[in-house]
Amino acid sequence: MFKISRALLSVYDKTGIVDFARNLSDSGISLISTGGTAAALREAGIDVVDVSEITGFPEIMEGRVKTLHPLIHGGLLGKLDDELHLDAMRAHGIESIDLVVVNLYPFEQTVARTSDLDEIIEQIDIGGPAMVRAAAKNYKHTAVVTSPADYQAITEELRGNDLTLSEQTRATLMRRAFAHTARYDTAIAGYFEERARGDERPRGDGVDGTGRRHAPTLTASEALEASMRRDIAMRYGENPHQHAALYGDFGSIFTHVHGKELSYNNILDIDAAAKLVLEFTRPTLAIIKHNNPCGVASADDLVDAWHAAFATDTKSPFGGIVAVNRPLDMATATAINEIFTEVIIAPEFPDDVLELLRRKKDRRLVVADFGRLASSLGEPQLRSVAGGVLVQGYDAQLIGPEGVKIVTRRAPTDEEKAAMEFAWRVAKHVKSNAIVYASADRTLGIGAGQMSRVDSAMIAARKASLAGLDLRGCAVASDAFFPFADGLLEAVEAGASAVIQPGGSIRDQEVIDAADANGIAMAMTGMRHFRH
Repeated sequence: MFKISRALLSVYDKTGIVDFARNLSDSGISLISTGGTAAALREAGIDVVDVSEITGFPEIMEGRVKTLHPLIHGGLLGKLDDELHLDAMRAHGIESIDLVVVNLYPFEQTVARTSDLDEIIEQIDIGGPAMVRAAAKNYKHTAVVTSPADYQAITEELRGNDLTLSEQTRATLMRRAFAHTARYDTAIAGYFEERARGDERPRGDGVDGTGRRHAPTLTASEALEASMRRDIAMRYGENPHQHAALYGDFGSIFTHVHGKELSYNNILDIDAAAKLVLEFTRPTLAIIKHNNPCGVASADDLVDAWHAAFATDTKSPFGGIVAVNRPLDMATATAINEIFTEVIIAPEFPDDVLELLRRKKDRRLVVADFGRLASSLGEPQLRSVAGGVLVQGYDAQLIGPEGVKIVTRRAPTDEEKAAMEFAWRVAKHVKSNAIVYASADRTLGIGAGQMSRVDSAMIAARKASLAGLDLRGCAVASDAFFPFADGLLEAVEAGASAVIQPGGSIRDQEVIDAADANGIAMAMTGMRHFRH
Protein backbone atom coordinates (compact mmCIF):
# COMPACT_ATOMS: atom_id res chain seq x y z
CA MET A 1 0.00 0.00 0.00
CA PHE A 2 1.25 3.47 -0.94
CA LYS A 3 0.99 6.44 1.39
CA ILE A 4 -1.14 9.34 0.29
CA SER A 5 0.87 12.55 0.41
CA ARG A 6 -0.68 14.67 -2.36
CA ALA A 7 -4.33 15.11 -3.31
CA LEU A 8 -6.17 16.92 -6.09
CA LEU A 9 -9.64 18.29 -5.28
CA SER A 10 -11.94 19.59 -8.00
CA VAL A 11 -15.66 19.32 -7.26
CA TYR A 12 -18.85 20.97 -8.46
CA ASP A 13 -20.87 19.67 -5.52
CA LYS A 14 -18.99 21.18 -2.59
CA THR A 15 -20.98 19.37 0.10
CA GLY A 16 -18.54 18.45 2.87
CA ILE A 17 -15.47 19.32 0.81
CA VAL A 18 -14.10 21.96 3.23
CA ASP A 19 -14.14 19.61 6.24
CA PHE A 20 -12.71 16.77 4.16
CA ALA A 21 -9.92 18.98 2.79
CA ARG A 22 -9.13 20.30 6.27
CA ASN A 23 -8.78 16.73 7.58
CA LEU A 24 -6.45 15.87 4.69
CA SER A 25 -4.38 19.01 5.21
CA ASP A 26 -4.17 18.51 8.98
CA SER A 27 -2.84 14.99 8.30
CA GLY A 28 0.03 16.46 6.29
CA ILE A 29 -1.38 15.78 2.81
CA SER A 30 -0.67 18.63 0.38
CA LEU A 31 -3.62 19.85 -1.66
CA ILE A 32 -3.96 20.88 -5.29
CA SER A 33 -7.20 22.37 -6.56
CA THR A 34 -8.96 24.29 -9.32
CA GLY A 35 -11.22 27.31 -9.72
CA GLY A 36 -14.17 27.44 -7.38
CA THR A 37 -12.96 24.57 -5.23
CA ALA A 38 -9.63 26.28 -4.58
CA ALA A 39 -11.45 29.52 -3.73
CA ALA A 40 -13.72 27.76 -1.24
CA LEU A 41 -10.76 26.09 0.47
CA ARG A 42 -8.75 29.32 0.72
CA GLU A 43 -11.77 31.14 2.13
CA ALA A 44 -11.85 28.46 4.85
CA GLY A 45 -8.16 29.08 5.61
CA ILE A 46 -6.86 25.86 4.05
CA ASP A 47 -3.54 25.91 2.18
CA VAL A 48 -3.97 24.86 -1.43
CA VAL A 49 -1.94 25.05 -4.64
CA ASP A 50 -3.67 25.97 -7.91
CA VAL A 51 -3.37 23.50 -10.75
CA SER A 52 -2.07 26.35 -12.89
CA GLU A 53 0.92 26.66 -10.54
CA ILE A 54 1.72 23.00 -11.21
CA THR A 55 1.28 23.14 -14.97
CA GLY A 56 2.70 26.64 -15.52
CA PHE A 57 -0.32 27.24 -17.73
CA PRO A 58 -3.37 29.33 -16.79
CA GLU A 59 -6.97 28.14 -16.94
CA ILE A 60 -8.25 29.21 -20.35
CA MET A 61 -11.44 29.24 -22.43
CA GLU A 62 -13.66 29.99 -19.43
CA GLY A 63 -12.24 27.05 -17.52
CA ARG A 64 -12.69 24.52 -20.33
CA VAL A 65 -8.96 23.79 -20.26
CA LYS A 66 -7.20 23.52 -16.91
CA THR A 67 -6.37 19.94 -15.82
CA LEU A 68 -5.71 18.35 -19.23
CA HIS A 69 -1.93 18.48 -18.93
CA PRO A 70 0.87 15.87 -18.68
CA LEU A 71 1.98 17.20 -15.28
CA ILE A 72 -1.49 16.36 -13.97
CA HIS A 73 -2.31 13.17 -15.85
CA GLY A 74 1.23 11.87 -15.49
CA GLY A 75 0.77 12.24 -11.74
CA LEU A 76 -2.54 10.37 -11.91
CA LEU A 77 -1.39 7.52 -14.17
CA GLY A 78 2.16 6.89 -12.99
CA LYS A 79 2.71 3.42 -11.52
CA LEU A 80 4.84 3.92 -8.43
CA ASP A 81 6.29 0.41 -8.49
CA ASP A 82 7.40 0.56 -12.13
CA GLU A 83 10.91 1.93 -12.78
CA LEU A 84 10.06 2.97 -16.34
CA HIS A 85 7.20 5.10 -15.01
CA LEU A 86 9.33 6.51 -12.21
CA ASP A 87 12.13 7.36 -14.65
CA ALA A 88 9.66 9.20 -16.89
CA MET A 89 8.21 11.09 -13.93
CA ARG A 90 11.67 12.18 -12.76
CA ALA A 91 12.74 13.16 -16.26
CA HIS A 92 9.72 15.41 -16.77
CA GLY A 93 9.30 16.77 -13.25
CA ILE A 94 6.04 14.93 -12.63
CA GLU A 95 4.97 14.40 -9.03
CA SER A 96 2.58 11.65 -8.04
CA ILE A 97 -1.03 12.58 -7.26
CA ASP A 98 -2.16 9.94 -4.78
CA LEU A 99 -5.79 10.94 -4.18
CA VAL A 100 -8.30 12.51 -6.56
CA VAL A 101 -11.57 13.98 -5.28
CA VAL A 102 -13.81 14.89 -8.21
CA ASN A 103 -17.50 15.14 -8.95
CA LEU A 104 -18.87 16.34 -12.26
CA TYR A 105 -20.78 19.29 -13.71
CA PRO A 106 -24.55 18.95 -13.14
CA PHE A 107 -25.58 17.95 -16.67
CA GLU A 108 -28.80 16.15 -15.70
CA GLN A 109 -29.92 18.92 -13.36
CA THR A 110 -29.25 21.52 -16.06
CA VAL A 111 -31.29 19.62 -18.66
CA ALA A 112 -34.11 19.25 -16.15
CA ARG A 113 -34.40 23.03 -15.64
CA THR A 114 -33.61 24.58 -19.04
CA SER A 115 -33.82 24.03 -22.79
CA ASP A 116 -30.95 26.44 -23.57
CA LEU A 117 -28.64 24.26 -25.67
CA ASP A 118 -25.57 26.45 -25.12
CA GLU A 119 -26.01 26.26 -21.35
CA ILE A 120 -26.55 22.51 -21.52
CA ILE A 121 -23.40 21.98 -23.58
CA GLU A 122 -21.34 23.98 -21.07
CA GLN A 123 -22.37 21.43 -18.41
CA ILE A 124 -20.65 18.59 -20.27
CA ASP A 125 -17.62 17.96 -18.08
CA ILE A 126 -14.40 17.01 -19.90
CA GLY A 127 -11.52 17.33 -17.46
CA GLY A 128 -13.47 15.80 -14.57
CA PRO A 129 -14.29 12.46 -16.25
CA ALA A 130 -10.75 12.32 -17.66
CA MET A 131 -9.26 12.62 -14.16
CA VAL A 132 -11.75 10.17 -12.67
CA ARG A 133 -11.07 7.55 -15.33
CA ALA A 134 -7.30 8.05 -15.13
CA ALA A 135 -7.27 7.63 -11.37
CA ALA A 136 -9.68 4.67 -11.53
CA LYS A 137 -7.46 2.94 -14.11
CA ASN A 138 -4.46 3.46 -11.82
CA TYR A 139 -6.41 2.68 -8.61
CA LYS A 140 -3.54 0.73 -7.03
CA HIS A 141 -1.53 3.96 -6.96
CA THR A 142 -4.15 6.73 -7.15
CA ALA A 143 -7.32 6.54 -5.06
CA VAL A 144 -10.41 8.22 -6.52
CA VAL A 145 -13.41 9.61 -4.62
CA THR A 146 -16.51 10.75 -6.53
CA SER A 147 -19.13 11.06 -3.78
CA PRO A 148 -19.27 13.22 -0.64
CA ALA A 149 -20.88 10.21 1.05
CA ASP A 150 -17.42 8.56 1.10
CA TYR A 151 -15.53 11.44 2.75
CA GLN A 152 -15.99 10.35 6.36
CA ALA A 153 -15.03 6.71 5.78
CA ILE A 154 -11.94 7.74 3.79
CA THR A 155 -10.89 10.17 6.52
CA GLU A 156 -11.22 7.51 9.21
CA GLU A 157 -9.30 4.90 7.21
CA LEU A 158 -6.46 7.31 6.46
CA ARG A 159 -6.18 8.27 10.13
CA GLY A 160 -6.20 4.68 11.29
CA ASN A 161 -3.78 3.31 8.69
CA ASP A 162 -0.88 5.77 8.55
CA LEU A 163 -2.34 7.67 5.53
CA THR A 164 -2.87 4.52 3.44
CA LEU A 165 -5.99 3.01 1.91
CA SER A 166 -6.37 -0.73 1.55
CA GLU A 167 -6.47 -2.22 -1.93
CA GLN A 168 -10.03 -3.36 -1.20
CA THR A 169 -11.07 0.25 -0.50
CA ARG A 170 -9.26 1.49 -3.61
CA ALA A 171 -10.96 -1.19 -5.74
CA THR A 172 -14.38 -0.27 -4.34
CA LEU A 173 -13.78 3.40 -5.10
CA MET A 174 -12.58 2.46 -8.59
CA ARG A 175 -15.81 0.59 -9.36
CA ARG A 176 -17.90 3.47 -8.10
CA ALA A 177 -15.87 5.89 -10.20
CA PHE A 178 -16.40 3.99 -13.45
CA ALA A 179 -20.12 3.67 -12.65
CA HIS A 180 -20.22 7.42 -12.01
CA THR A 181 -18.73 8.33 -15.39
CA ALA A 182 -20.80 5.67 -17.18
CA ARG A 183 -24.02 7.17 -15.84
CA TYR A 184 -22.83 10.65 -16.78
CA ASP A 185 -22.01 9.65 -20.36
CA THR A 186 -25.30 7.76 -20.64
CA ALA A 187 -27.24 10.87 -19.63
CA ILE A 188 -25.43 12.97 -22.24
CA ALA A 189 -25.87 10.40 -25.00
CA GLY A 190 -29.57 10.02 -24.14
CA TYR A 191 -30.22 13.74 -24.29
CA PHE A 192 -28.64 14.22 -27.72
CA GLU A 193 -30.23 11.06 -29.10
CA GLU A 194 -33.64 12.43 -28.17
CA ARG A 195 -32.85 15.74 -29.79
CA ALA A 196 -31.73 13.94 -32.95
CA ARG A 197 -34.97 11.94 -33.06
CA GLY A 198 -36.88 15.20 -32.93
CA ASP A 199 -39.28 14.04 -30.21
CA GLU A 200 -42.28 16.32 -29.84
CA ARG A 201 -41.32 16.83 -26.22
CA PRO A 202 -37.63 15.97 -25.86
CA ARG A 203 -36.57 15.42 -22.30
CA GLY A 204 -34.67 18.68 -22.04
CA ASP A 205 -37.32 20.84 -23.73
CA GLY A 206 -40.61 19.62 -22.30
CA VAL A 207 -42.39 18.43 -19.21
CA ASP A 208 -44.22 15.26 -18.31
CA GLY A 209 -47.86 14.98 -17.23
CA THR A 210 -47.03 16.08 -13.70
CA GLY A 211 -45.42 19.31 -14.83
CA ARG A 212 -41.91 18.09 -13.99
CA ARG A 213 -39.11 18.27 -16.50
CA HIS A 214 -37.55 15.02 -17.63
CA ALA A 215 -33.97 13.96 -17.03
CA PRO A 216 -32.22 12.65 -20.17
CA THR A 217 -32.20 8.91 -20.70
CA LEU A 218 -31.21 6.40 -23.31
CA THR A 219 -33.69 3.92 -24.67
CA ALA A 220 -33.34 0.42 -23.21
CA SER A 221 -31.52 -0.86 -26.30
CA GLU A 222 -29.14 2.13 -26.33
CA ALA A 223 -28.38 1.65 -22.64
CA LEU A 224 -27.67 -2.03 -23.23
CA GLU A 225 -25.36 -1.25 -26.14
CA ALA A 226 -23.52 1.27 -23.95
CA SER A 227 -23.11 -0.95 -20.91
CA MET A 228 -23.18 -4.62 -21.96
CA ARG A 229 -21.62 -6.85 -24.59
CA ARG A 230 -23.97 -8.26 -27.21
CA ASP A 231 -23.75 -12.03 -26.75
CA ILE A 232 -26.08 -13.29 -29.47
CA ALA A 233 -27.75 -11.48 -32.36
CA MET A 234 -30.99 -13.34 -33.11
CA ARG A 235 -33.05 -13.70 -36.23
CA TYR A 236 -36.16 -12.65 -34.31
CA GLY A 237 -37.70 -12.50 -30.86
CA GLU A 238 -40.64 -14.20 -29.21
CA ASN A 239 -42.46 -13.96 -32.55
CA PRO A 240 -41.00 -13.63 -36.08
CA HIS A 241 -41.99 -9.96 -36.41
CA GLN A 242 -40.06 -8.93 -33.27
CA HIS A 243 -36.39 -7.91 -33.22
CA ALA A 244 -34.19 -9.55 -30.56
CA ALA A 245 -30.66 -9.84 -29.21
CA LEU A 246 -29.05 -11.28 -26.10
CA TYR A 247 -26.68 -9.14 -24.00
CA GLY A 248 -24.31 -10.14 -21.24
CA ASP A 249 -22.47 -13.38 -20.43
CA PHE A 250 -25.07 -16.07 -21.11
CA GLY A 251 -22.52 -17.80 -23.33
CA SER A 252 -20.10 -18.20 -20.43
CA ILE A 253 -22.69 -20.26 -18.53
CA PHE A 254 -24.35 -22.15 -21.39
CA THR A 255 -22.30 -23.53 -24.30
CA HIS A 256 -24.24 -24.40 -27.44
CA VAL A 257 -22.57 -27.56 -28.79
CA HIS A 258 -25.01 -28.77 -31.45
CA GLY A 259 -28.02 -27.77 -33.50
CA LYS A 260 -29.53 -24.64 -34.97
CA GLU A 261 -28.89 -21.27 -33.39
CA LEU A 262 -30.65 -20.65 -30.10
CA SER A 263 -33.87 -18.69 -30.36
CA TYR A 264 -35.28 -16.10 -27.97
CA ASN A 265 -37.76 -18.66 -26.61
CA ASN A 266 -35.05 -21.34 -26.34
CA ILE A 267 -32.98 -19.05 -24.14
CA LEU A 268 -35.87 -18.29 -21.81
CA ASP A 269 -36.62 -22.01 -21.46
CA ILE A 270 -32.94 -22.95 -21.00
CA ASP A 271 -32.66 -20.43 -18.19
CA ALA A 272 -35.85 -21.70 -16.52
CA ALA A 273 -34.94 -25.40 -16.85
CA ALA A 274 -31.38 -25.07 -15.59
CA LYS A 275 -32.41 -22.99 -12.57
CA LEU A 276 -35.06 -25.56 -11.70
CA VAL A 277 -32.74 -28.59 -11.64
CA LEU A 278 -30.22 -26.49 -9.73
CA GLU A 279 -32.69 -26.64 -6.80
CA PHE A 280 -31.97 -30.34 -6.27
CA THR A 281 -28.93 -32.25 -5.00
CA ARG A 282 -30.08 -35.70 -6.14
CA PRO A 283 -29.93 -36.65 -9.84
CA THR A 284 -32.86 -34.67 -11.24
CA LEU A 285 -34.50 -34.16 -14.61
CA ALA A 286 -36.92 -31.41 -15.56
CA ILE A 287 -39.03 -31.02 -18.69
CA ILE A 288 -39.96 -27.42 -19.55
CA LYS A 289 -42.53 -26.11 -21.99
CA HIS A 290 -43.23 -22.40 -22.51
CA ASN A 291 -41.17 -21.48 -19.43
CA ASN A 292 -43.17 -23.81 -17.16
CA PRO A 293 -42.22 -27.28 -15.87
CA CYS A 294 -44.49 -30.04 -17.14
CA GLY A 295 -42.64 -32.80 -15.29
CA VAL A 296 -39.84 -33.02 -12.71
CA ALA A 297 -38.37 -36.04 -10.95
CA SER A 298 -35.38 -37.08 -8.84
CA ALA A 299 -34.00 -40.63 -8.72
CA ASP A 300 -30.81 -42.57 -8.19
CA ASP A 301 -30.49 -42.86 -11.98
CA LEU A 302 -31.36 -40.18 -14.51
CA VAL A 303 -33.20 -42.65 -16.73
CA ASP A 304 -35.64 -43.37 -13.89
CA ALA A 305 -36.02 -39.63 -13.35
CA TRP A 306 -36.82 -39.23 -17.07
CA HIS A 307 -39.57 -41.85 -17.02
CA ALA A 308 -41.14 -40.37 -13.87
CA ALA A 309 -40.97 -36.78 -15.15
CA PHE A 310 -42.33 -37.75 -18.57
CA ALA A 311 -45.20 -39.69 -16.94
CA THR A 312 -46.44 -36.48 -15.29
CA ASP A 313 -47.58 -35.21 -18.68
CA THR A 314 -46.95 -37.40 -21.71
CA LYS A 315 -48.18 -34.87 -24.29
CA SER A 316 -46.47 -31.59 -23.41
CA PRO A 317 -42.82 -32.82 -23.55
CA PHE A 318 -42.92 -33.07 -27.36
CA GLY A 319 -40.93 -30.08 -28.61
CA GLY A 320 -39.98 -29.23 -25.02
CA ILE A 321 -36.76 -28.57 -23.14
CA VAL A 322 -35.05 -31.20 -20.99
CA ALA A 323 -32.48 -30.35 -18.31
CA VAL A 324 -30.46 -32.67 -16.07
CA ASN A 325 -28.08 -31.84 -13.24
CA ARG A 326 -25.72 -34.77 -13.93
CA PRO A 327 -23.71 -35.80 -17.02
CA LEU A 328 -26.18 -37.31 -19.46
CA ASP A 329 -25.71 -41.09 -19.67
CA MET A 330 -26.52 -43.28 -22.66
CA ALA A 331 -29.60 -44.94 -21.12
CA THR A 332 -31.23 -41.57 -20.41
CA ALA A 333 -30.19 -40.13 -23.76
CA THR A 334 -31.70 -43.13 -25.56
CA ALA A 335 -34.99 -42.72 -23.69
CA ILE A 336 -35.17 -38.98 -24.39
CA ASN A 337 -34.29 -39.62 -28.02
CA GLU A 338 -37.57 -41.49 -28.51
CA ILE A 339 -39.41 -38.16 -28.74
CA PHE A 340 -38.50 -34.84 -30.32
CA THR A 341 -37.13 -32.28 -27.90
CA GLU A 342 -36.03 -28.75 -28.83
CA VAL A 343 -33.13 -28.52 -26.36
CA ILE A 344 -31.30 -30.85 -24.00
CA ILE A 345 -29.21 -29.25 -21.23
CA ALA A 346 -26.61 -31.13 -19.20
CA PRO A 347 -23.34 -30.40 -17.41
CA GLU A 348 -21.64 -32.90 -19.74
CA PHE A 349 -22.38 -34.98 -22.83
CA PRO A 350 -20.02 -37.98 -23.11
CA ASP A 351 -18.77 -38.61 -26.65
CA ASP A 352 -21.07 -41.59 -27.34
CA VAL A 353 -24.11 -39.69 -26.08
CA LEU A 354 -23.17 -36.68 -28.18
CA GLU A 355 -22.85 -38.90 -31.25
CA LEU A 356 -26.35 -40.32 -30.67
CA LEU A 357 -28.09 -37.03 -30.02
CA ARG A 358 -26.42 -35.19 -32.88
CA ARG A 359 -28.23 -37.41 -35.36
CA LYS A 360 -31.23 -35.12 -35.00
CA LYS A 361 -30.02 -31.92 -36.61
CA ASP A 362 -32.88 -29.74 -35.38
CA ARG A 363 -32.24 -30.49 -31.72
CA ARG A 364 -30.04 -28.09 -29.76
CA LEU A 365 -27.59 -29.48 -27.21
CA VAL A 366 -26.34 -27.14 -24.49
CA VAL A 367 -23.65 -27.70 -21.86
CA ALA A 368 -24.46 -25.90 -18.60
CA ASP A 369 -21.83 -24.74 -16.15
CA PHE A 370 -23.92 -25.09 -12.99
CA GLY A 371 -21.19 -23.58 -10.83
CA ARG A 372 -21.23 -20.37 -12.89
CA LEU A 373 -25.03 -20.48 -12.97
CA ALA A 374 -25.18 -20.63 -9.17
CA SER A 375 -22.73 -17.71 -8.92
CA SER A 376 -24.79 -15.65 -11.37
CA LEU A 377 -27.88 -15.83 -9.17
CA GLY A 378 -26.46 -13.04 -7.03
CA GLU A 379 -26.81 -10.63 -9.96
CA PRO A 380 -29.91 -8.40 -10.06
CA GLN A 381 -32.77 -9.42 -12.33
CA LEU A 382 -33.89 -6.82 -14.85
CA ARG A 383 -37.23 -6.59 -16.61
CA SER A 384 -38.25 -3.79 -18.91
CA VAL A 385 -41.50 -1.88 -18.55
CA ALA A 386 -42.81 1.16 -20.40
CA GLY A 387 -40.30 3.91 -19.82
CA GLY A 388 -38.12 2.03 -17.37
CA VAL A 389 -36.61 -1.11 -15.93
CA LEU A 390 -37.68 -3.11 -12.88
CA VAL A 391 -34.77 -4.48 -10.85
CA GLN A 392 -34.95 -7.15 -8.16
CA GLY A 393 -32.82 -9.82 -6.54
CA TYR A 394 -33.15 -13.48 -7.53
CA ASP A 395 -35.69 -15.59 -5.61
CA ALA A 396 -32.99 -17.69 -3.99
CA GLN A 397 -34.65 -18.71 -0.73
CA LEU A 398 -37.34 -21.30 -0.02
CA ILE A 399 -38.57 -20.72 3.52
CA GLY A 400 -39.19 -17.61 5.62
CA PRO A 401 -36.92 -16.71 8.55
CA GLU A 402 -39.18 -18.37 11.13
CA GLY A 403 -39.07 -21.71 9.30
CA VAL A 404 -41.85 -24.11 8.38
CA LYS A 405 -44.79 -24.22 10.79
CA ILE A 406 -47.26 -27.09 11.02
CA VAL A 407 -50.59 -25.35 11.58
CA THR A 408 -53.03 -28.28 11.60
CA ARG A 409 -53.92 -30.78 14.30
CA ARG A 410 -52.42 -33.59 12.25
CA ALA A 411 -48.70 -33.43 11.57
CA PRO A 412 -47.41 -34.76 8.24
CA THR A 413 -45.71 -38.15 8.02
CA ASP A 414 -42.08 -38.36 6.95
CA GLU A 415 -43.22 -39.37 3.46
CA GLU A 416 -45.59 -36.40 3.31
CA LYS A 417 -42.82 -34.05 4.50
CA ALA A 418 -40.56 -35.21 1.68
CA ALA A 419 -43.39 -34.80 -0.83
CA MET A 420 -44.19 -31.32 0.48
CA GLU A 421 -40.56 -30.24 0.12
CA PHE A 422 -40.32 -31.60 -3.41
CA ALA A 423 -43.58 -29.91 -4.45
CA TRP A 424 -42.47 -26.63 -2.85
CA ARG A 425 -39.15 -26.56 -4.72
CA VAL A 426 -40.95 -27.09 -8.01
CA ALA A 427 -43.77 -24.62 -7.29
CA LYS A 428 -41.19 -21.83 -6.98
CA HIS A 429 -40.48 -22.28 -10.70
CA VAL A 430 -44.10 -22.48 -11.94
CA LYS A 431 -45.87 -19.38 -13.23
CA SER A 432 -48.41 -17.97 -10.79
CA ASN A 433 -50.99 -18.96 -9.81
CA ALA A 434 -49.13 -22.23 -9.27
CA ILE A 435 -50.34 -25.57 -7.90
CA VAL A 436 -48.09 -28.64 -7.82
CA TYR A 437 -49.12 -32.15 -6.76
CA ALA A 438 -46.12 -34.36 -5.94
CA SER A 439 -44.81 -37.42 -4.18
CA ALA A 440 -41.46 -37.50 -2.42
CA ASP A 441 -39.41 -37.55 -5.63
CA ARG A 442 -41.62 -36.58 -8.58
CA THR A 443 -44.39 -34.33 -9.80
CA LEU A 444 -47.84 -35.80 -10.34
CA GLY A 445 -49.72 -32.79 -11.68
CA ILE A 446 -48.89 -29.14 -12.37
CA GLY A 447 -51.29 -26.23 -12.83
CA ALA A 448 -49.67 -23.00 -14.00
CA GLY A 449 -50.47 -19.40 -14.76
CA GLN A 450 -54.19 -19.30 -14.00
CA MET A 451 -56.06 -16.26 -12.75
CA SER A 452 -57.70 -18.40 -10.05
CA ARG A 453 -55.85 -20.75 -7.70
CA VAL A 454 -58.89 -23.05 -7.83
CA ASP A 455 -58.49 -23.31 -11.61
CA SER A 456 -54.81 -24.19 -11.21
CA ALA A 457 -55.73 -26.94 -8.73
CA MET A 458 -58.36 -28.32 -11.11
CA ILE A 459 -56.03 -28.24 -14.14
CA ALA A 460 -53.22 -29.98 -12.24
CA ALA A 461 -55.62 -32.69 -11.04
CA ARG A 462 -57.03 -33.14 -14.54
CA LYS A 463 -53.53 -33.55 -16.01
CA ALA A 464 -52.73 -36.18 -13.40
CA SER A 465 -55.95 -38.02 -14.25
CA LEU A 466 -55.21 -37.93 -17.99
CA ALA A 467 -51.74 -39.33 -17.24
CA GLY A 468 -53.29 -42.13 -15.17
CA LEU A 469 -51.62 -40.94 -11.95
CA ASP A 470 -53.24 -41.46 -8.57
CA LEU A 471 -53.17 -38.36 -6.36
CA ARG A 472 -54.35 -40.09 -3.21
CA GLY A 473 -51.93 -39.42 -0.36
CA CYS A 474 -49.84 -36.89 -2.31
CA ALA A 475 -48.71 -33.44 -1.20
CA VAL A 476 -49.81 -30.22 -2.86
CA ALA A 477 -47.89 -26.94 -2.96
CA SER A 478 -49.33 -23.50 -3.62
CA ASP A 479 -46.90 -20.70 -4.47
CA ALA A 480 -48.97 -18.15 -2.52
CA PHE A 481 -51.59 -18.35 0.21
CA PHE A 482 -55.07 -19.75 -0.32
CA PRO A 483 -57.30 -16.65 -0.12
CA PHE A 484 -60.28 -18.92 0.62
CA ALA A 485 -60.73 -22.55 1.55
CA ASP A 486 -62.04 -23.46 -1.92
CA GLY A 487 -58.58 -23.96 -3.45
CA LEU A 488 -57.57 -26.24 -0.60
CA LEU A 489 -60.81 -28.22 -0.85
CA GLU A 490 -60.23 -28.71 -4.58
CA ALA A 491 -56.84 -30.25 -3.80
CA VAL A 492 -58.34 -32.40 -1.04
CA GLU A 493 -61.03 -33.67 -3.42
CA ALA A 494 -58.27 -34.56 -5.90
CA GLY A 495 -56.66 -36.77 -3.22
CA ALA A 496 -53.98 -34.62 -1.55
CA SER A 497 -53.36 -35.45 2.11
CA ALA A 498 -50.73 -32.78 2.86
CA VAL A 499 -50.49 -29.12 1.90
CA ILE A 500 -47.62 -26.64 1.90
CA GLN A 501 -48.30 -22.94 1.35
CA PRO A 502 -46.92 -19.58 2.54
CA GLY A 503 -49.85 -18.50 4.71
CA GLY A 504 -50.54 -14.86 5.39
CA SER A 505 -54.17 -14.58 4.29
CA ILE A 506 -56.72 -12.86 6.52
CA ARG A 507 -58.66 -16.14 6.12
CA ASP A 508 -55.79 -18.43 7.17
CA GLN A 509 -57.85 -19.79 10.05
CA GLU A 510 -60.71 -20.64 7.70
CA VAL A 511 -58.27 -22.60 5.53
CA ILE A 512 -56.71 -24.32 8.57
CA ASP A 513 -60.20 -25.28 9.84
CA ALA A 514 -61.03 -26.78 6.43
CA ALA A 515 -57.81 -28.79 6.52
CA ASP A 516 -58.53 -30.04 10.03
CA ALA A 517 -62.09 -30.96 9.07
CA ASN A 518 -60.69 -33.16 6.30
CA GLY A 519 -57.81 -34.67 8.26
CA ILE A 520 -55.22 -32.86 6.18
CA ALA A 521 -51.72 -31.95 7.38
CA MET A 522 -50.75 -28.42 6.44
CA ALA A 523 -47.47 -26.48 6.68
CA MET A 524 -46.93 -22.74 6.23
CA THR A 525 -43.55 -21.50 5.02
CA GLY A 526 -43.85 -17.76 5.69
CA MET A 527 -42.51 -17.05 2.20
CA ARG A 528 -44.39 -16.85 -1.09
CA HIS A 529 -42.94 -17.45 -4.55
CA PHE A 530 -44.88 -15.45 -7.12
CA ARG A 531 -43.51 -15.80 -10.64
CA HIS A 532 -45.02 -13.49 -13.23
